[in-house]
Amino acid sequence: MASGDLPEFLANGEKARLIPVLADTNKENRATSVFLACLGAVSEYGQSMLGSVGKRIGKRAQIECFTEVRLREEGERRDRPDGLVLVRVGKSTWTALVEAKIANAQLDAEQVERYVALAKANKIDAVITISNQFAALPTHHPIKLSKSKLRGVELYHWSWMFILTQAILLLQTEDDIDADQKFILDETARYFSHDSSGVKTFDRMNSEWKDVATKVKSGANLAKNSDAVENTVGSWHQEQRDLCLILTRRLAATVSLRLSRAHRDDPERRLRDDCDFLAKEKRLQVTFNIPDAAASLDVVADLTRRTIACSMCLEAPKDRRSLKARANWLVRQLAKVDSPEVMLKAHFPGRAPATQADLSAVRADPSVLNGENARLVPNWLEVIMVRDIAGKFSGSKTFVEQIEALVPDFYEQVGENLRAWVPPPPKLQPPQIGTDAPATDGAEQPHD
Repeated sequence: MASGDLPEFLANGEKARLIPVLADTNKENRATSVFLACLGAVSEYGQSMLGSVGKRIGKRAQIECFTEVRLREEGERRDRPDGLVLVRVGKSTWTALVEAKIANAQLDAEQVERYVALAKANKIDAVITISNQFAALPTHHPIKLSKSKLRGVELYHWSWMFILTQAILLLQTEDDIDADQKFILDETARYFSHDSSGVKTFDRMNSEWKDVATKVKSGANLAKNSDAVENTVGSWHQEQRDLCLILTRRLAATVSLRLSRAHRDDPERRLRDDCDFLAKEKRLQVTFNIPDAAASLDVVADLTRRTIACSMCLEAPKDRRSLKARANWLVRQLAKVDSPEVMLKAHFPGRAPATQADLSAVRADPSVLNGENARLVPNWLEVIMVRDIAGKFSGSKTFVEQIEALVPDFYEQVGENLRAWVPPPPKLQPPQIGTDAPATDGAEQPHD
């Protein structure tokens, strides 16, 4: 099959257009066409997006994208997917159906299931969905389908905000993009950044959020298997991903979620475990990996205290012997911080309990971090910023607004100023008698 020809399984399809001729009301197809056109036209963008679903795209690969596709095997409902991605590398091809939703439209489980069946019937490799719903990884789909139905077909999900973020990141970090391709990428990012495109950030928790927060405040128990808890954790997972994308755009570096291998491989287990944690601990938590940062960034929303906390934990410098010296090492890094919300926490070896004090108090007298055994020195030092948001905590929108304000604020004030301790290079010691004779490399010395 020559480049530009329709695949055999397509009865009809149009090349994706960067400037589609569509009605203003057809935002969904317009957005899909703009994205797919950019995906095929800008090689670095295609490599980035398809790389996120595990497809390595080299310079020899060709990416072709179609819209308004009609499959030869349509099924009983005669479904019309929004697009098709075709990747050619030599004689091999990889294909994916695209189904997109825009603005507040949600993916429909039954429709996704039908598209998976269509892909199987037409020997298409994958189905990619796009919507304003967020997923931790492209392999963590917002719709739950049984593994038996997915046998033989890959299922991936991109949020529109992820699509926009990848474009912005390339524009910020790549200097070698061809000028024409850079123009296309810039125009695409500009389009998706506008409110009229229908691309939305995650801006509110689930409808049960207020009831869940109120229950915890009153001392009531949470049932880990309840819809309210599951939907709360599901919303929290979307907010985690949105925070990743916010930090990625602000830092011009790819920020990722720290997930265990078990949670990375099994999103359902991740949901179950986090529901169990919320029910038992009354907290939501997440850890972000930030390239070249001194430590990972932890965020905890405490439903009992109605607080949000950000923290970073650093190994204490081993070349400093006293608590005072170790604490001052960290305090000096926070010289510009003047916030009453910032505290330092000292973690001691063994079972000794941690100690905590305001940064201002530690700055005045590091001994406030002393534990029961004053001779014990901390092996880890943690910087924490805690914000009490009181009544705003239970608001589904205000909670998201507060956390999306605090996390960048913490990183700007604290995170970007922290440097991890690095052991000093070894120092040359004075020579010892009898140990510094010239080396002979094993050769016998000549006799006089």
